[in-house]
Amino acid sequence: MANDKEIHSDLAVPPGEYLEEVIGGLGMTKDELARRMGRPATKLSPIFKGAKVITPDTAMQLEKVVGVPANIWLGLESEYRLALARKAEKDRLAEESRLLTPFCYGKLAELGFVKRVSNRRDKVRELQRFFGVASLSSVLEVRRYQAAFRVGKAGAPPSKPHATASWLRVGELRARATACEPFDRSRLEEALERIRTMTLQTPDEFQIPLVALLAESGVALVIVPHFPGTKAHGATFWLTRDKAVLMLTIRGRWADIFWFSLFHELGHILLHGRRDIFIEDDSASPEQEEEEEADAFAAERLLPPPAYERFVEGGNFYPDAVATFARRIGIDAGIVVGRLQHDGFLRPEWGNRLRTRYTWTEEPKGDA
Repeated sequence: MANDKEIHSDLAVPPGEYLEEVIGGLGMTKDELARRMGRPATKLSPIFKGAKVITPDTAMQLEKVVGVPANIWLGLESEYRLALARKAEKDRLAEESRLLTPFCYGKLAELGFVKRVSNRRDKVRELQRFFGVASLSSVLEVRRYQAAFRVGKAGAPPSKPHATASWLRVGELRARATACEPFDRSRLEEALERIRTMTLQTPDEFQIPLVALLAESGVALVIVPHFPGTKAHGATFWLTRDKAVLMLTIRGRWADIFWFSLFHELGHILLHGRRDIFIEDDSASPEQEEEEEADAFAAERLLPPPAYERFVEGGNFYPDAVATFARRIGIDAGIVVGRLQHDGFLRPEWGNRLRTRYTWTEEPKGDA
């Protein structure tokens, strides 16, 4: 009887090679094997070459004819197919390793979302786990990350789309870990004025209360560090029907940009659909109308139009006048300066001493 000891090998050896050895030991030709199995020889030829899978029916026939148990044949077949799959996987990992830098592996490791490993194939596996995909090419097929690759207005190419996709995924994972009440539009609208008063506080004072206040309205606020080479400073998308995600970077650290970006994203949440995914960066956006609406929402909520228009008509934009106006309407003076610079009443370098840069509480690390 042939040796029925199970054989394991890292080489992709088709079971047909072992079958040839078995029938050779029995003094049996391939034609005779075919006749004993009741099959045309042409049907068995692909099995010897590894081109055709040994099925359970075939395995049981071989057990009867050559005396090797069916489970051995199925095991050898499984080992062979697994070895082929491993080889194909190695080839894919080698090909996908070129995406390690574009996806900002180093930044993700710094934040704790992937492990610090040296082998490039291991890094690719970590990225696949991070994105929850079988292949990094599938990242482009996930609608949420597709937004990072969209071409802007007038064909403007996206800035570092792979890195932006990584940034979005970090926000998504952190948002999943953020406990929120079901989304409540009325509650969010009522919270806007309270949020506006937080512009007078430092990050240490407002960061935790702001996150909690938005969570009560069904909005997960996640502040994610800027990823190298990207220009994204905000994003909005819906994790579920009852949970909105509002992402902000701390790029530049200017207080007025932070607050305008925050209210801009809140505008998207309140004005636009749940299927929309908005990424704000320094390039033009294809959703120009929605961006203009969100800009107007932020500008009007931060600086009430009647008060701002009266101040502008006065024409006094000296620092003391700006600071006095800001105190009167209960908002950070830097926000007024930023608006005046944007509207062309102040040059970019004027009034900047009224603007502040934030120092943020260290962000929590990811789960590597």
